[in-house]
Amino acid sequence: MKELIRRTPLFVLAAILFGLKTYLVYRFMFGISIDSALQELILILNPLVSAYVIFVISIWLKTNKQGRYLKYSSLLATLVLYVNLLFYRNFTDFITLPVLFQGNNAADLTSSIFTLIHFTDLLLFLDVILIWILSRNPGWPAISEKPQKVAATAVMFLLLAMNVTLAEVERPMLFTRTFDREYLVKNIGLFNYHIYDLTMQTRTQAQRVFADGSEIEKIRNYIADQKGEESSKTELFGIAEDKNVVLVSMESMQNFVLDKEVNGEEITPFMNDLKENKDTLWFKNFYHQTAQGKTSDSEFLVENSLYPLDRGAVYFTHAQNDYNALPELLNEKGYTTSVFHANNESFWNRDVMYDNIGYDHFYSKEDFEIKEENSFGWGLEDKAFFEQSIPYLKEQEQPFYSKFITLTHHFPFDLPEDKASIDKLDTNSTTLNQYVQTARYTDESLKEFMNRMKEKGMYEDTMFIFMGDHYGISEFHKGAMSDYLGRDINGYEHIQLQRVPLMIHIPGSGEGKIYEKIAGQIDMKPTILHLLGIEEKRDINFGENMLAEHRKDFIAMRDGSFITKDYIYSKSVCYDKETGEPVELPPEEESPCEPFKEKVSKELEYSDNIIYGDLFRFYDFKD
Repeated sequence: MKELIRRTPLFVLAAILFGLKTYLVYRFMFGISIDSALQELILILNPLVSAYVIFVISIWLKTNKQGRYLKYSSLLATLVLYVNLLFYRNFTDFITLPVLFQGNNAADLTSSIFTLIHFTDLLLFLDVILIWILSRNPGWPAISEKPQKVAATAVMFLLLAMNVTLAEVERPMLFTRTFDREYLVKNIGLFNYHIYDLTMQTRTQAQRVFADGSEIEKIRNYIADQKGEESSKTELFGIAEDKNVVLVSMESMQNFVLDKEVNGEEITPFMNDLKENKDTLWFKNFYHQTAQGKTSDSEFLVENSLYPLDRGAVYFTHAQNDYNALPELLNEKGYTTSVFHANNESFWNRDVMYDNIGYDHFYSKEDFEIKEENSFGWGLEDKAFFEQSIPYLKEQEQPFYSKFITLTHHFPFDLPEDKASIDKLDTNSTTLNQYVQTARYTDESLKEFMNRMKEKGMYEDTMFIFMGDHYGISEFHKGAMSDYLGRDINGYEHIQLQRVPLMIHIPGSGEGKIYEKIAGQIDMKPTILHLLGIEEKRDINFGENMLAEHRKDFIAMRDGSFITKDYIYSKSVCYDKETGEPVELPPEEESPCEPFKEKVSKELEYSDNIIYGDLFRFYDFKD
């Protein structure tokens, strides 16, 4: 065996070592799911193929430069793999080029990054060290003859063809119908996925250049057909007319903490009471629909009733597009519009986007008094944030629409001991254990904020909206979540964990009610306008008034998953919504999820076309 290894060309040895390492990362660190022997074969094959492609290039260099290429390319490829791993640990997703262009956000991720780094990660660099040592050995066999080079290159094309063929067998139309990056990585490998991502980025950049106004009317007709009778007014139309609106975007808040206790203490006592209040509309099955843009995606959904992009953040990549956003519409109706967020104004490109969509004021980090004693984690603590915001809110001309974005309940959910008022959980996930403490802290800050609004005489004239922006506990922690919830986290449970709080509190209305129907963040804009008594008959959006009796029959997630009244579809599995079990049917029968897949695909495609093509520049919303 030792002699066999000694006779193996160094680029082949490097490819085998790197390929096997990558497979282990796929399988046990990314946790890529395997459903069949074919998928397992592809998952083993594609990292070996990718590694072979990377390292076979070395044979076309001069013999004395082949070793140098192998050691630096192995290091660079490992760094790409490792950066993706860190990203995955936080977001359960893979990096895209638009995310890389958002580099100024990295400065605010320092505490999160150190939490994501594990000591055992050093093992990922062992093969790199070995290749560096072996590349210095002048006696190691190098390929110098042209016939050998041609043969080795031919093997590369053969392996690539085999990989793509197997991927297409396992997942037909993989490159044209996928919204799931994990499927791409599973079938073609991480490095080929990045090449695919580069191709997609180039194509989408060109889409605006060649766009014209012919498609926007087609999209508008599609939306009108889908909504049907949705536009009819309900008995709550205008119930908050002329009231101020305060929308609190609660960082990383998920439904699973509601009505839960830790050692006899409620995690969210304020929200538990608020959702049962006689003046509160509580949407029990409300889902976030964000993608890589996280909080900024949540904002985009609420403001525009369009889907975020599946790659990068619209706030960053298309902040200069024409929109017909909620702040613009409210400005036309005499509202003062503002955002309160104690972070850098350029984070997620908010300063540019907010100006474009019509916000009058942005109270950012510079507008708050931030000291060591009132800040931790990502910055100004939520209690101080709301307290310092009240004077700004009070001086605004009424009616106003003001959005608050909290910070304390943000990954990695660090909270000083003297700030904690509830015990940590006891699971094998530090992230989940700490999550309940910062959730409790934010819950307390909301209660204090409401009390201050009453003291300042602004409570009765304000409609309050408390909404979770996106998940806080990623699928990376599903083992700990399974132990905490007492059930396995499969595709069905994962989607159900994407439910976030939505409570609309209208003081004095007496219209409190629990809404069981499915809804999503894309429905926020038309719902807010409906409650304020504002009709927008020529608006183009994919959301619907959540209070309407007749609504479309699905909620689409950005990765192509969806929820209907009876079913949940996730990662190619159709689940019965009531039982949570996969739907079992004879092979000749069509899955009940199948009719919805085409609808979801079309809706996401139309929304993407609007953004990539900047199609609203061709449409007159006021005519």
